This record gives sequence, structure tokens and C-alpha cells, in this order.
Amino acid sequence: MENEEVVLVNFWSSPFGCRVKIAMEEKGIAYEYKEEDLFHKSSYLSTINPVHNKVPVLLHNHKPICESLNILEYINEAWSHLSPPFLPSDPHQRSQARFWAGFIDKELYEASKKIYRGNEEEQVIGKNEVLRILKLVEGQIGDKPFFGGDNLGLVDITLIPFYSRFYTWETFGKFSIEEECPVLVAWGKRCLQKESVAKSLPDPIKIYEFIVDLNKYYAK
Repeated sequence: MENEEVVLVNFWSSPFGCRVKIAMEEKGIAYEYKEEDLFHKSSYLSTINPVHNKVPVLLHNHKPICESLNILEYINEAWSHLSPPFLPSDPHQRSQARFWAGFIDKELYEASKKIYRGNEEEQVIGKNEVLRILKLVEGQIGDKPFFGGDNLGLVDITLIPFYSRFYTWETFGKFSIEEECPVLVAWGKRCLQKESVAKSLPDPIKIYEFIVDLNKYYAK
């Protein structure tokens, strides 16, 4: 498809936008990147995402697609001729992938915020919630290299952006994810060997410094 307009509007630290970047890189889709300042949101963002006024937003031939999991499904369908597919062909396996991606999407980010924004008691609750989620997801990988089998699939692309935040969670929560979820951390390291992931994930130290600054910003 020549002369396509493909634009990703995002904020650099967003794990949700990172999903879209990985998906685009995996499929080899050329796109323009536009950084949005979430602390001073542009009127443009409210135009392309009037319901939530959030990133990421993918624009395909001037038509906006919002919400990261919805965008991943769109990319998989709109560029279905490009490998790899993000969902298995078997209906049950496909439903399971969607279930686990949805579970991660609904639970992990909110639970993790308690670790770095909460008081001591809330941090413990957040840490326990995060580990419960990670262990449940870890149980689904089995002996496969990735949740999607030999290639990154919907679940991999949904979860791997949070790998950049493991350092932040561990530092604030004073625990080791590798000790608790060694299979999952090994999976994360395999993902980072893929160029699509390595070039899309923000640096963990940069994320940590951003979260520290963010906490100061909200404490004002």
C-alpha cells in the first residue's frame, strides 16, 4: 500500500504507546512519530481522541484509531499481509490471547502505580498485586519462547513495555521480580533480543528518573 499516511501520536514513556511502536516495527510498517506533551496537551489530541484525550493514537490515512489493544488489533488486520500475525488462527487460542492481553491491560498499570505513588502500606499492597498478576501471566508461557509461540504475539506486545518499569517497581518496592518470576524475566530478555523491542522500549533508568520527577510534580 503506497502513499499511506501512518502517524503515531504518543508520549515517550507510555507503555501503551510502546506497544504500538513494537507492533509497527514487527510488521515493518513505516510511520511518522509525533510526540505529545501530556502535561500541556494540545488541542490536536482532543480532536483525534475526543473521548479520552489520551495517547496513543494511530492515524491511518487521516483516520484515528484509539486505545492500544484496539490499535494492535487494527494493525494486525489492516496489514494482515505482513508477517508475523499477532493472533493465532485457532479460535480458542485467539480468545485466550485476547483474554490475557485484556487482563494485563486492565490490571497491571493500576496495580503498579501503588508501588511508586503510595504510602508504605499501599506499596506492599501494590507489590503483592503486581506479583500476583505477573505470576498468573508467567504460568501461561509454558515451554514456548514467547506467548505467541516462536514470534511475538498479542500478549507479548501487551506485556513487554512494562519490562522497562521493572527497575522502578523493584527500587520503590524493595523486591526482586527475577527472584519471584524467573521464567518471565527470561522471557523479557528474549524479547529484548528482538530489534523491534530493543529499539522501542525506553531505558529503565530514564523511566525511574521520570517517575521520581513525576512524584515531585504531583506532590506540589
